[in-house]
This record gives sequence, structure tokens and C-alpha cells, in this order.
Amino acid sequence: MLNILMAFSLTDFWNRVFVFENYGRLFDMLSQSILAGAVLGIIGGFAGTFIMMRDHAFAVHGIAEMSFAGAALFLLLGYDVVTGSLVGSIASAVLIGLMGVKHDESNSVIGALMPFGLGLGILFLSLYEGRSANKFSLLTGQIVSVDSAQLTEMVVGAVIVVLALLAIWRPLTFASVDPEVARAKGVPMRGLSLTFMVIVGIATALSVQVVGSLLVLALLITPAAAALQITASPVKALIWSVIFAELAIVGGILLALAGSLPISPYVTTISFLIYIICKIIGLARRRFSSSGRREAVTA
Repeated sequence: MLNILMAFSLTDFWNRVFVFENYGRLFDMLSQSILAGAVLGIIGGFAGTFIMMRDHAFAVHGIAEMSFAGAALFLLLGYDVVTGSLVGSIASAVLIGLMGVKHDESNSVIGALMPFGLGLGILFLSLYEGRSANKFSLLTGQIVSVDSAQLTEMVVGAVIVVLALLAIWRPLTFASVDPEVARAKGVPMRGLSLTFMVIVGIATALSVQVVGSLLVLALLITPAAAALQITASPVKALIWSVIFAELAIVGGILLALAGSLPISPYVTTISFLIYIICKIIGLARRRFSSSGRREAVTA
């Protein structure tokens, strides 16, 4: 009897998560959403690599909370939610960049900022009397029909993020690897930190539209963290990070088209599975390398 109940539960779960009826029609209707997801994959892969190099994963979470607050405020006031998300993200990024040049200082600023942003967002949503689905999507994301204007906005954002990171690639890498030497060599650490945090703010605001403010780390952190498990080269890590982000976001959208769940569970699951696989590969490589060195020493 228990086996039958379990079988029915699994069947019900499968039918809810994967429903391929009218898949082709949904694919055509939401083709621009898929393209937008591909653009966000590029943003996440590029920004995530430098975020991990600078150990700023915590900053992304703090910026996401303020992005949520900005989006919730603009939703309450009847303005564009994406613009509100950008305003909240950039404002928090500037604050973190100005007040927290050193890592321990930035963590303190972010730790104070996170609950404040989350509290503001909850306050604004509690005052909002519109559709509850709009509230839920700010936290967990959803697939919506992306029009040409929104897609253009994302493309412009992606170009800004990528070009800005390429422009500051060398000093940013230097400052990330050896900040004390970089400071001694005259690298403008405060200006560099502020510029980078604004870039992260833009990337976070754009990513929140798809995966929501609570799960943005799955797009901006996990792919880059997975890439760094299998390579130490910054260039190779960036390439792998973009590939993994594309697999997570585009794959998540394609799976979400077939189900009734928000996009975020699909994206986060794919992203986490990629990380686990890369972690296993990295551990195997290090074990093989260490065993090879021991054999060489013994010989």
C-alpha cells in the first residue's frame, strides 16, 4: 500500500514539474525570454568570475536585498520594477564601494545593509494591494513574456558589464590577487572597488528579474565557483563560468516551460549539480596530482 502511495506521489510530482503539453507553442511565445536568459548567462559568467576572485559572494546577496527593496518600492508606486531594481542595486553597490574598501569593512557594511533592505522590501510588499504573483516573482523569479524593449535593455546591460570588466581586467585582477602590493604600486583601490561594485549592482539587478532576489547567487556565484574547481586560469575560469551559467539559466527556462513551478528551482538545481560535478572532478585531479608527486619523490 505504501509503495502504491509513493508511486502516486512521484507521478503527481513528475506531472507537476514536467508537463510537455503545448511545449512548442510555449517555446515560440517565450522565445524572447529564452534569449534574455542567454544574455543573463553572459552577464552572470563574466561578473561571477571576478566576484569569486575578489571573494565578494556576500556582497551579491546584500545588493540583491536592496535590489528587492527598490523593485518592491517601484511596484508599490506603479513604476517600472526593473528600473527600481537597478536603482536599489546601484545605490547599495555605491554604498558598499565607498564604505568598505577592505574586505572586513565591506562585510560589516553588507551585514548591516541586508536586513535593512529585506525589511524595506517586505514593508513595501505588505502595502502593495495588487496581484500576489507580482510579489512572489520579486523573490523567486518567474518566466514572463519579454518584449523587444526589455530584451534590448538586457543586451545593453550585458554590453556595459562585459566592456567595463574588460576595461579594468588587469588592475582588477592585480588588486584581487595581491591587494597590498597593488596599493603600493599606486592602483586606485577605492575607485576600482567602487567601479566594480557598480558593475556587480547592474549584473545583480538584471539577474534578479529571472531568478529572484533570494536565489540570485545561483546565477552570479555558483557557475563561477564551479569553474574555479576545475581550472586555476582566470581566462579559462571565465569561459567555463559563462558556459555553466548558460546551461543553468537557459536549461532552467526550457525546463520551466514544461512545468507549473517558478523558474528558480530549475535554475538553482542545474547550477548546483554542475557545481557538484566540478567539485568531484577537482578533487579527483588534486588527488591524482598529489599521488603522482608522491610516486616521483619515492622513485
